[in-house]
Amino acid sequence: MIYVCVPVHNEARTAGLVLWKVRQVFTAFPREYQLLVLDDASTDDTREVLASYAKVLPMTIVTHRERLGYARSLEELLRLALQRTDRPKRDCAITLHADFVHAPDSMEDLVKHLESGADLVVAELLQQRGRVSRALGLARRWTPRLLRVAGLRDTVSGFLALRLIVLRQALRHDTTRFLRTEGWCASAELVARLAPHARRLDAVPAAARYDLVQRPSRIRPWRQLLDAWRARSVIRAARTVVALVLMAVGLHAQSDTASRPDSPSLSAMAIVTPPAPVAVPFPVGERLVYGARYGPFSVGTATMQVAGIDTIRGVETVHFMFLIDGGALWYHIHQNLESWVGRHDFRSRRFLNQTEEKGKSWERKFDIYPDSGFYREAGRDTTVPTVADPLDDAAFLYWIRTVPLEIGKRYEFRRYFRPERNPVIVEVLKRERVGVAGKKWDAIVVRPRIPNGGGIFAEKADARMWLSDDSLHIMLALQSKFSFGQVTLKLKEIASPKENADSRPEHP
Repeated sequence: MIYVCVPVHNEARTAGLVLWKVRQVFTAFPREYQLLVLDDASTDDTREVLASYAKVLPMTIVTHRERLGYARSLEELLRLALQRTDRPKRDCAITLHADFVHAPDSMEDLVKHLESGADLVVAELLQQRGRVSRALGLARRWTPRLLRVAGLRDTVSGFLALRLIVLRQALRHDTTRFLRTEGWCASAELVARLAPHARRLDAVPAAARYDLVQRPSRIRPWRQLLDAWRARSVIRAARTVVALVLMAVGLHAQSDTASRPDSPSLSAMAIVTPPAPVAVPFPVGERLVYGARYGPFSVGTATMQVAGIDTIRGVETVHFMFLIDGGALWYHIHQNLESWVGRHDFRSRRFLNQTEEKGKSWERKFDIYPDSGFYREAGRDTTVPTVADPLDDAAFLYWIRTVPLEIGKRYEFRRYFRPERNPVIVEVLKRERVGVAGKKWDAIVVRPRIPNGGGIFAEKADARMWLSDDSLHIMLALQSKFSFGQVTLKLKEIASPKENADSRPEHP
């Protein structure tokens, strides 16, 4: 069941047409749906319009006698959808405005992304048809930049689709008001509260149809910008610079030239190759957020998380996810890195890299077959040999946390799934006390490097990683040199998994 949630206030001119358009969409794209419409104390003919359409559409109308605002109305509709469903892992809700800014035609694309495995899909209104005032245009452009959520460029569209199990998990500890902001901020807040519970967050492009709106905007642009500034502590920003991208992909950003001999190791270090772990120890729901600094400037955050349990070719796998979105000045990049590793053998089965950089976008998807000894890239018919226990870029940064590391030791790992890009070398330098995420930690300092490669772990980058000196080996910080200077990443937040069976993502 698809619950289409439509908050309405004084939309007599367009509400009925929007609802009828929803019907046309689901006639051409047959899915079972229900319309949930809330009339927030309208003073025009909206009530009569809704009543006439309720006679011919699968529709429920909720009425407020006093106006409570967009956020309260939207929250009430979402809670109503959750109350009605008996299959929250399969049923979904779509939030839709009634003024025609949202094109109902885009709902088909939202639903298809859910059916392909996403838990939360946001329609990004990055294009517009029709004109708006200069002040409103500037506010619409800048507000999403203040209210960033990792993986999204437009957090304030208010047009999204979600699995209801994600809403249930997000509401578990919110017994009073779920949305505490208003207007565009409420749309961003909804995404920010849902995203940590979604095993996959997708974005789809859509156009804002200002040419179809029949009334002046109710948004006060400068007040909205001020509200967005105040709401930053509620809504997690996710802007980053190139260094954050290199952190996620640095293990494979290597030169394709011939290998050269490894640099000599420190005289006090012995080469040790520890045994591989046999299982993934990280619980579903673990989420780490890092802040980045370039000199005195704070330049955003990046998120890495254990997103869920999936099945790949009959093997139970753990799904790791990196959501990166941001830039600086003229440089902008948006990247989604996803890894699926065997839950009981910690070997990569699938790796996905979706990137949009400087207006160009590309996708690379690898299916890895460790038992057969090869991997295949999507779009190519040939197979390529792989190593015995393959790991991809995202998986490697989790796997290194499981390896016992001793001060003064030098480790060589030949587990990267593309054999020509091995080895990855890790030198364990010393112990140190560091302050991140609001507390002091005992840490071990390691130097990861790829002698014949490039990127964040290149020899000249002289990278350093701080791992918690305990059984978890959480990455607390990372420091690396680039042509433009030194960048430092520090842990800002650790989100613990919910100890509840319902929080476990559904197998596809």
